Amino acid sequence: MTSDVRILGIDPGLRRTGWGLIVTKGTKLAYLACGVVTSDGDLPLALRLRELHEGITRVVGDHTPDEVAVEETFVNKDAQATLKLGHARAVALLVPALAGLPVSEYAANLVKKTVCGSGHAEKVQIQAMVRFLLPKAEFKVADAADALAIAITHANHRGAHSLKRLHAVDAAQGPGAARIAAALARQA
Repeated sequence: MTSDVRILGIDPGLRRTGWGLIVTKGTKLAYLACGVVTSDGDLPLALRLRELHEGITRVVGDHTPDEVAVEETFVNKDAQATLKLGHARAVALLVPALAGLPVSEYAANLVKKTVCGSGHAEKVQIQAMVRFLLPKAEFKVADAADALAIAITHANHRGAHSLKRLHAVDAAQGPGAARIAAALARQA
């Protein structure tokens, strides 16, 4: 029998970090909640990161997810903006790790491909598919819809992540297991 798994998706951003919570039981998905954690752009970077930390900590505490999925950093032409996004992403990874939750990471193209069928889907397409897959979802901003898409992606790929974690432990126990773990890593 399959038990319910609460998955928190996080779309990191320094100004707005989207979050979305779903529950999965087998192949069935259901919407639970979503929102955005914001930071004040007039504050110094350290204080903005503290605001994100406090907000994500509140979300994790209030909604008690079982697993967390975070979008990987998209590198753009502005190195400074990419670096700041990296800081926000670090907070998004750190908070659930400190809570003892397993955290998985997904590239933006994989999220788009999983949810929309195309790795180059537009925001409008992602929002439409999230509404289709989670009919009760109520999101007001794209960041929350993106976070729900990240959670949906994790629901679809979590079995592969479990195998990787299992074989990573086994890799230390022998050369055969190491080859299996390496093959699984190449498939991801």
